[in-house]
Amino acid sequence: MSIVALPELTVSAERLHRRRRWPVVSVGIIVAFVLAALLAPVLSPADPYEQSLRLRYRPPVWEARGSWASPLGTDRLGRDLLSRILYGARVSLAAGVVTVLVASAIGAAIGLAAGYYGGRVDAALMRVTDATLSFPVILLALILAVTVGPSSGNVVIAIAVILWARYARVIRGQVLTLMQLDFIAQARIAGASGWRIITRHLLPNTLNTLVVLVTLQVGYVIIVEASLSFLGAGIPPPTPAWGGMIAEGRDVVTSAWWVSLFPGLAILLVVLAFNLLGDWLRDTLDPRLRQL
Repeated sequence: MSIVALPELTVSAERLHRRRRWPVVSVGIIVAFVLAALLAPVLSPADPYEQSLRLRYRPPVWEARGSWASPLGTDRLGRDLLSRILYGARVSLAAGVVTVLVASAIGAAIGLAAGYYGGRVDAALMRVTDATLSFPVILLALILAVTVGPSSGNVVIAIAVILWARYARVIRGQVLTLMQLDFIAQARIAGASGWRIITRHLLPNTLNTLVVLVTLQVGYVIIVEASLSFLGAGIPPPTPAWGGMIAEGRDVVTSAWWVSLFPGLAILLVVLAFNLLGDWLRDTLDPRLRQL
């Protein structure tokens, strides 16, 4: 008796294999930028703060007036663009990671408390969450910049104050689903305290969702930080920041295109890599997607 292969099972297996394949490109880009940020003093061809008006707006090395001393050219003050991009990676990655960690910790705690206790606690926390979600992060950062002054700390605070609500909303929804399952009822019957149920049962079962959200939000925070720096409300000069570097080249984009192009490409690559990694983590960690 011959055996007939089922095309549906073959297609499903191929999709599963593609989904679980390690995201080499996105991880490679992230690792490359992390290493570039850590090794910036070694890799930088020049001091990112050193100015030389004689060398202002030097083109990249492959252009007519280019030089290997500044492979990607110089800006309006003659500062080496490659060095500033490498040091700017420190600012963008640090701001993205620190902000997301702070926001996720606050949002996860509020979401767990709202989902577990329910009732008035849930209603009060969710009304605060809804109000926070309606507040634009750019406006809050601009207010902080005007009242306190632009700084890296203010950027982290401004974004984290808004971003935590996204984590709280998602985690709270997942906790409400978990509260209907039998193992939570069994834990209550066994006399487990609320703290034990939250930390030993609810939190571990929401970690997959939290990891995916954190990975996806890093790219978003990098874009927001770059936008604030572009508007002058983010990292103050002369500290290298990708958004500020793009803003410095916006008036000469037709004649000195490299000043804005290369920092913009750095933002594009990092954000795209984190988004692709987040999508892969979602497909890998979500048991419902694994069954497709």
